Amino acid sequence: MKNKFFITAIFFILFLNFKTFSQSNPEEKQSLILVLNILEERFQVLFSYADETIKDKTCRVPESSLSLNKSLEQISEETALDFELLNEKYITISPKKKSDDPFEFYERSEFLEEVVVQQYLTKGISKLQDGSLTIRPESFEILPGLIEPDILQTIQSLPGILSSDERVSNINIRGGTHDQNLFLWDGIKMYQSGHFFGLISAFNPYTTGEIRVIKNGTSAIYGDGVSSIIDMRLPDELDGVFKAGMGFNLINSDAFAKIPLSKNSELQISGRRSGTDLFLTPTYEKYFERIFQDSDLKLSELQNEMSIQDETFFFYDFSAKFVSNLSDKDKLRLHLFNAKNSLNYEEVLTLNSISENLKSELSQKNRAAGISYSRDWSETVSTTAQFYVSHYDVDATNFDVSNGQKLVQENEVIDGTGKLDVSIKGAKTHFNTGYQFNEIGIGNLGDVNDPQFKSYVKEVVITHAIYAEASIFPNTNKTNLILGLRANYFDKFNEYTFEPRLNFHQKFAKHFTFEILGELKSQITSQIIDLQKDFLGIENRRWVLANNLKEPTTIDELIFYPIPILKSKQISAGMQFNNDGWLLSAESYLKHVDGITTRSQGFQNQYQFVNSTGSYRIKGIDFLVNKIIHDKFSIWASYTLSDNKYLFPELNNNQDFPNNSDIRHAATLAATYTFKKLKLGFGLNWHSGKPTTMPQDENPLGDDGINYQVPNSMRLDPYLRADISAIYNFNISEKTNGSIGLSVWNVFNEENTLNQYYIINDNQEITQITNSSLELTPNFSFRLYF
Repeated sequence: MKNKFFITAIFFILFLNFKTFSQSNPEEKQSLILVLNILEERFQVLFSYADETIKDKTCRVPESSLSLNKSLEQISEETALDFELLNEKYITISPKKKSDDPFEFYERSEFLEEVVVQQYLTKGISKLQDGSLTIRPESFEILPGLIEPDILQTIQSLPGILSSDERVSNINIRGGTHDQNLFLWDGIKMYQSGHFFGLISAFNPYTTGEIRVIKNGTSAIYGDGVSSIIDMRLPDELDGVFKAGMGFNLINSDAFAKIPLSKNSELQISGRRSGTDLFLTPTYEKYFERIFQDSDLKLSELQNEMSIQDETFFFYDFSAKFVSNLSDKDKLRLHLFNAKNSLNYEEVLTLNSISENLKSELSQKNRAAGISYSRDWSETVSTTAQFYVSHYDVDATNFDVSNGQKLVQENEVIDGTGKLDVSIKGAKTHFNTGYQFNEIGIGNLGDVNDPQFKSYVKEVVITHAIYAEASIFPNTNKTNLILGLRANYFDKFNEYTFEPRLNFHQKFAKHFTFEILGELKSQITSQIIDLQKDFLGIENRRWVLANNLKEPTTIDELIFYPIPILKSKQISAGMQFNNDGWLLSAESYLKHVDGITTRSQGFQNQYQFVNSTGSYRIKGIDFLVNKIIHDKFSIWASYTLSDNKYLFPELNNNQDFPNNSDIRHAATLAATYTFKKLKLGFGLNWHSGKPTTMPQDENPLGDDGINYQVPNSMRLDPYLRADISAIYNFNISEKTNGSIGLSVWNVFNEENTLNQYYIINDNQEITQITNSSLELTPNFSFRLYF
């Protein structure tokens, strides 16, 4: 209640005073960022630039009577910047050279993160020259099924990225598991990525300036993330303008504000909370049915007809960033983040006129705090130092009414990290080097009352890393070569890893682009499943640290199984054509990840209780065709063909077999249309079924349990889902805008099977358990922007 009152009070005050912050004299010079935003809205154009290029630039707002060219001429004179019109919509900004006097030095040249594709699928998604994809929620228009720019739902529209069970807490990028993705929030590692236990992103998109998705060719600056990097960055430049917004949908409500505190500082805050514990909506009921369908909560309802159940569920998140420019050369940033999911499940069992009240609960939260300081020592040399602490904790208390058993479980992660980066920028080169210190402690608790058993295991690993990287661009608009090397030292194991990185990009024949990317990476954290019903069967994965054991070891009557350091190697090559609204691309890749364990893969067949280490190898190719017509209509089709296989030397007679996430074929057909203030989206998503393992036909039940066929030798039925969405923007006043949105997920109400496994019931018979996808699920949103 205190949190709700605090957030409500803040935004009420902001709402009453926003005019004071936003009013300005048009004759006075404004931040260039603000002026560019005004011109983008006035002329329906988009600017591409490096943050360093426009940093600290100011100018007057051009009069509305001026044309676009005249406006750019005025700004160019006042800022000493060059504006190049690539076409009628896209404009690049670069530093202007000084006069032609041969004795006068040029202004400092700087590396521009060239935008290869400004509009990739829809406005707000772009592709950069280094192969990464960026999403800017503020510019985001619409995607099928989405009426708000949910970060982790949005990235699933990109080729090679999907969730085989529709959860943002189980995103598979090129065949990897979710824990192999590195999630960074303003440089801070996050260990919880979803609300509603995986159906909604835990990160508020309205205060996120840019999301960068890197599937390969990762910069040496990054450690971890053997599968991918999801780098979420909050706005970092001061523009002196107050911005705020608030809104709600049928699951949650939120508010955010960007508040100038002085000429050189500002505060960015956001808050979001579900209303699921206060009122029920059709969307909530569909979500609840999807996420809890085979949990202890649902099974208890089916098994205990004499009991009465009542559940309370809610989630919230809060974030804050303080931005201060201490001087022209010094910058200070402070970061706070807090996200939580909470479920309370109360069960009253009546037997022989005696009632017993038992309460099960589950709490999942990720809190983080950080500080960063950067300084420009000269026009070419700058340094950035950052320190943060990220704390993840999931607690569960589970009462089993039928046998009177109480199980208490906890998984806690404390991550303390310090970084120092040195950047040197030249005319045709950009050099980075740095050091990173990382100490991670992970604890796991299990406490059972009957039979009495308690265990608590905590492990700590300290990692030292140094890296160096050179970016070479002899022809800025055509060639980009990045070579990097990262060296890690894990003190607990006295082990080194050396990780070269390669990123090469070449434009040719005007409209074609070729790229080749490669990397070696390592990771010491992963998630495992001890039992499928851990943490009430809802959030059954727990974080663990690598122990580098070679064989099982018994310590204090507890058995520790080998958990190696994850190591990956990947190479990819791609070709792209971009001209006249057409985008055609193809990218092939080969990735090998070694050090995975059976406990990290979620087996529900003959390997569910087996402890073994192995690897997976995936090869595939992503295709995309996208056509944009008059910046109003965008249609695209994507297709991914991949082959993903396990190899566990101790299992399946040392023969490889399909990965649990082996989606052999995946295809998308989608379109968006913008007509004035109305935006529409429609899309079809199809992929082949996941592998599954069936009991044997002739002798399905044996003395030791279920007798299975060859692992993952069968497949579920193909998955098909159609989504629609619509957003309408409107003006309330000169300073206040609004929008309403409507979406329908799975509009044809397809019955898709996401998972299928088998258990032995109380009658010693085999029972099939099926997980189904979300049914037809509507959602509605209303938002205001100040």
